[in-house]
Amino acid sequence: MRLGRNDPCWCNSGKKYKQCHAAMDEKIAQYKAKGAKVPSHKIIKTPAQIEGIRKAGVLNTEILNMVEEKICAGMSTDDINTLVHEFTVSHGGTPAPLGYCGFPKSVCTSINNVVCHGIPSPDEFLKEGDIVNVDVTTILDGYYADASRMFCIGEVSPEAKKLVQVTKESVDLALKEVKPWGFLGDIGYVISQYIYANGYTVLRDIGGHGVGNDFHEDPYVCHIGERGKGMLLVPGMVFTIEPMVNAGKEPFFEDEANGWTIYTKDGSLSAQWEYTVLVTEDGAEVITH
Repeated sequence: MRLGRNDPCWCNSGKKYKQCHAAMDEKIAQYKAKGAKVPSHKIIKTPAQIEGIRKAGVLNTEILNMVEEKICAGMSTDDINTLVHEFTVSHGGTPAPLGYCGFPKSVCTSINNVVCHGIPSPDEFLKEGDIVNVDVTTILDGYYADASRMFCIGEVSPEAKKLVQVTKESVDLALKEVKPWGFLGDIGYVISQYIYANGYTVLRDIGGHGVGNDFHEDPYVCHIGERGKGMLLVPGMVFTIEPMVNAGKEPFFEDEANGWTIYTKDGSLSAQWEYTVLVTEDGAEVITH
């Protein structure tokens, strides 16, 4: 049903439509008329939802900060899982990965040539020279926030250090592309160009996603793209940017035994950084990192 200008806005702000989202909806319609792929209202978060996601983001960042303080050589990836689980629960949150589509743990821990979805194990120990991604997703009061960081264990090789650094730099570059009336393709373009220029590859088939009201939502955020292509970015969209960057070639495979863990096919190192970001009226706000 089409809203009248004096009707309550669809976002439940309590304001009249004309005072809230009417102008934005009109602009979206103009882009749609020109052939652009535009977000539905379901993808655009309401003010109340954004506040809930922000609070989940604060806790999610605190969890990663705690991991950063404690992670070291000699600890098992299951030790990391215990730290994340206990901290999350003690602060009123719920670890989103636990039980998600059967995932057995509260966090993903991906070491060296593991691209993503590494399952913590009491038999897997961090050692000097490893690089490891710790991917944390937190539910707080029904809202989700999602981020991951790379950690270098002790002294790592110059090659590993550069891979980790370049991957993070690509995300920071992409943040500058997150602005209203830009496109998701702008994000993928900047990331892929930077990654390729440094001699690495970035995965096309595993990428970022909408988040906030659920663990994984639309849109899919591909980290390979073209400027001006993909979904239109508008204020209120919340999604992750999380390029998975391989030192070698792009192909990967899934561990058939556990149905989750993704490895580089050529055995090369892989790195990933993940931020949850909000498209604002004038750019981007990092919800958690």
